Amino acid sequence: MASRGMLPLLVGMMLLTGVCNTLLTKYQDNQCARDCDNPDPSQRKNFHQPVLQTLQMFVGEMGCWVVMGIAAVYRRYISKSSAGYEALNTDERDDLDTDETDIHGAPTKSDSELKGIRVLLLSLPAICDVCGTTLMNIGLLMVAASIYQMTRGALVLFVGLFSVLFLKRRLFAFQWLSLVGVVVGVGLVGLAGIIWPDQKKIVGVSENANDVASHTFLAAIGVLLIAGAQIFTATQFVLEEYLLERSTIAPIEVVAWEGIFGFIVTLLGMIVLHFAIGRTEAGRYGSLTWWRAGGSGFNFFGISVTRGVSATARSTIDTCRTLFIWIISLGLGWETFKWLQVVGFGLLVYFTFLFNGVVKPPFKFLEVDEEVQELLPEEPIEHQ
Repeated sequence: MASRGMLPLLVGMMLLTGVCNTLLTKYQDNQCARDCDNPDPSQRKNFHQPVLQTLQMFVGEMGCWVVMGIAAVYRRYISKSSAGYEALNTDERDDLDTDETDIHGAPTKSDSELKGIRVLLLSLPAICDVCGTTLMNIGLLMVAASIYQMTRGALVLFVGLFSVLFLKRRLFAFQWLSLVGVVVGVGLVGLAGIIWPDQKKIVGVSENANDVASHTFLAAIGVLLIAGAQIFTATQFVLEEYLLERSTIAPIEVVAWEGIFGFIVTLLGMIVLHFAIGRTEAGRYGSLTWWRAGGSGFNFFGISVTRGVSATARSTIDTCRTLFIWIISLGLGWETFKWLQVVGFGLLVYFTFLFNGVVKPPFKFLEVDEEVQELLPEEPIEHQ
């Protein structure tokens, strides 16, 4: 588990890689891939390959094996303190064996290592990642980057509910109120994107199209796809937290294994779709394929935060990066300013922070005397 001193660095890197991940994906969507020399802009075809983007992300995650290999060679042949490193691991493992309960009060299993056949358990969050990421990539084709990211705020709703159902957490009254507030915030953000869609960035409609109904319909579909994808993402977060609490596997190894499983599942899905639906015409895809490799860094830091704090804290930080994405998207001219979006984003951030105990409840009767340890083990993460 990462030390408390490392958490600010992990949080900062999660924000940085998360912002880059979303913006680079949208940039990739906006690049011309076919018929780029056509004088009619409406006939040019952009890079609209959401499944391929998912595959690229898992290729980046598999790159963690290279990092792990280099680290192993360094420890074995170069580092002069490799013996001390092994002793430290042994002590840490002894501490784990000594404790009879984990940070949430559940019995620990000292022999519950994700090795051998048990490593297949990591295929479960990987499959959730495949479904969630692909649906969000499709939705991102239809809405602006900030609308996409704000709609992802629905994640805290599903993470909270699944934590109660599967991790046996307890939610207080102010947290249930927070979930209602998150739904309202996400609804306002989605409504802003539907009423005032950024028409030039919606797939399937030309830049010269005046059919407002088509833009509105596609934006609505995009918002629903992104919101629905949070069910899979929340399941992934909760599964990762459950597995990390009951094993000593390193976060980078989790990302590496999920990269392998996710790559296999996505590739098989692409083969099935190829024979069932057909293939896309050839285009200029080669120079664009490296953009999603940065997703591996975001997932690594996200899993590290999950292990160091909790899945709900990870969803809180994931919400914070929305502000940076929104500001950069406005500066690049990818979207227009919408006041309703500001209101929705404000509600989304406030109620997400309230849910995770970052801010106090607005009313005295909602306050609790004890720390909300079920959702924030040890102590809340400090938000800069």
